[in-house]
Amino acid sequence: MSQRKRYAVVGTGGRSVMFIDAIAGEYSKVAELVGFCDLSQTRMAYYNRYIGEKHHQAPVPNFSPQQFDQMVKETKPDVVIVTSMDSTHHQYIIRAMELGCDAISEKPMTTDAPKARAIFDTIAKTGRKLRVTFNYRYAPSSTKVRELIMQGVVGRPLIVDFSWVLDTRHGADYFRRWHRQKENSGGLLVHKSTHHFDLINWWIDSYPQRVFAMGELKFYGQKNANARGQQYDYDRYTFQEKAKNDPFRFVLNEDSISKQLYLDAEKDSGYIRDRNVFNPDISAEDTMSVTARYRNGVIFNYSLIAYSPWEGYRVSVTGDKGRLELYDQHGSHIIRGQSDAELAAEQASVEHQELRVFPMFGKPYDVTIPKAEGGHGGGDPILLQQLFSPNPPADPFLRAASHLDGAASILMGISANESIRTGLPVDCDELLKLPEKK
Repeated sequence: MSQRKRYAVVGTGGRSVMFIDAIAGEYSKVAELVGFCDLSQTRMAYYNRYIGEKHHQAPVPNFSPQQFDQMVKETKPDVVIVTSMDSTHHQYIIRAMELGCDAISEKPMTTDAPKARAIFDTIAKTGRKLRVTFNYRYAPSSTKVRELIMQGVVGRPLIVDFSWVLDTRHGADYFRRWHRQKENSGGLLVHKSTHHFDLINWWIDSYPQRVFAMGELKFYGQKNANARGQQYDYDRYTFQEKAKNDPFRFVLNEDSISKQLYLDAEKDSGYIRDRNVFNPDISAEDTMSVTARYRNGVIFNYSLIAYSPWEGYRVSVTGDKGRLELYDQHGSHIIRGQSDAELAAEQASVEHQELRVFPMFGKPYDVTIPKAEGGHGGGDPILLQQLFSPNPPADPFLRAASHLDGAASILMGISANESIRTGLPVDCDELLKLPEKK
């Protein structure tokens, strides 16, 4: 057997399981998991039990964040996979490269312009590579939109309208977790919308140029609850009898994975996973609207809300030869360490998709979206194959995302955040200058 590529994982919350399963499972003949790094020994111990029980793999060494350099020296990974809190991504990406490793980062690549510039500087200095895992690119519906635009069915794109709604299960969960603090996540315009902005950048093959945005906390938070006549005197949901009938209740002791990964880990992580969504300390917005102009002249209108009765999105791309419209309703999910199969089954339970093309002077027609198994609409298995297979299939849609793609996706979000802060339009180049498209 040829030598396997070695991987270490930094951040062992619920997001890491997709990578751990792939390395220890399907790609174990070509990939090797060599170490975990996390502030919680409890979480790392959970995943060592997990890989032993599910994949029959021996435990890997565990390291604290302060021992990151030691981990790299002792375990010698070729690649460091970063799935820690968003605001810390840059630390591990940069240090991994300085120590001679490539990096794979969960989205978003980072949360602000100075951190992105630091990553760019490190790549230029070290020559190391960074991949950002935009699994929505690999979903069959997203790929089909890319294919249609490449085929010219709408001609030259002129305007894009994109509306994404998170329901009161998934959307609310961002306001229970560390994401509710904007300094941790960049707010939803960075943490969540980076997926959506990346799709637009990829579909129309351009970068944002000028952005204006508005955003507020209009549903969650104590002020909004009080305005509706709702009063809550519990900071979290677990072990709270008063929260028994709260529709936003999420308790950690009733789910085995949540208990082991979060409740049991509170003693060494300090992280409370089930905060009341109507607490007073929330700084992230739940209602956002963005208008932007791209370098290639495309106008972009975007909205995101985190308290809808259903979950999914509507997007239209109108060009000088026609228009396409995609409607996608899908099941929501709560990040708690689900396997790829479990996540796929949960999302598929209410899935409904429609893709329609309207030629400028022709008859409209429906486009069949291929079916695929796996999380994120079937995108996760294709992404993992591209990441871990030594000889992945050729990809005519160029879905692999580099550090430039990672930066371009957050550029819309960080520009929007600055616009919300100042009330003024923002020229993106003033925050982060990206090279021209080749």
